[in-house]
Amino acid sequence: MRLAHLRLPNITSYKHAAILQERLVSRLLRYKALPTPSSAPPDPTILTAQFHPVYSCGRREVGNISAEQQEYLRADGKAEFVEAMRGGQTTFHGPGQLVAYLILDLKRHGISPRDYIRLLETTVIKTCGNHGIRGFITDNPGVWTTQERKIAAVGVHLRRNVTSHGIGLNVNTDLWWFNRIVACGLEGKEATSFEREGVHGKTVEAVGEEFVKNFASGIRIKDVYEVTEQKLP
Repeated sequence: MRLAHLRLPNITSYKHAAILQERLVSRLLRYKALPTPSSAPPDPTILTAQFHPVYSCGRREVGNISAEQQEYLRADGKAEFVEAMRGGQTTFHGPGQLVAYLILDLKRHGISPRDYIRLLETTVIKTCGNHGIRGFITDNPGVWTTQERKIAAVGVHLRRNVTSHGIGLNVNTDLWWFNRIVACGLEGKEATSFEREGVHGKTVEAVGEEFVKNFASGIRIKDVYEVTEQKLP
């Protein structure tokens, strides 16, 4: 089995990444719906990207964010606001943050939803550990460097055991954006990043490469290859 890495260059829009993610999910769902498949299933794929500033709410909040709140989040046109079907509550994505969307069939890999969340968390922890940052999990979602500082958010969606969405890991994000919200609904907590933890000079692209390799190791895949959106079916 192989793992595809779709790396979006530069900074892209949330909408563009969401469209690509949906294409990958739909491809896998179509294959699973075949009564007698005549070919191998699509390879699991990780899409990595940096977004233009955007606040997104999770599926529990869809339709419950007032027009006034949405206008506030748009920050006079500096950011977008979108509704997402992932788990979790309102969070921020923007330049300097690694977003990784993972599209795979949990049933094919023999992974339960609960174990999948743990796999994402441990992959982030290992990626942080590569740079001397001690990450850990708590009773609250995500990955933390102290009981008060959160370095990565985790939010996923499942459709017939096919995953989408994933993680947001702060590398050199402007943390001011998080100060404008109660990130993920957690009062009294704050965001941190590689830079705030004293690790400077790391690019989102390089950290993304490490995350993909660490995830591949976690599901025992040795062959990781790059794919471009132009070559997606």
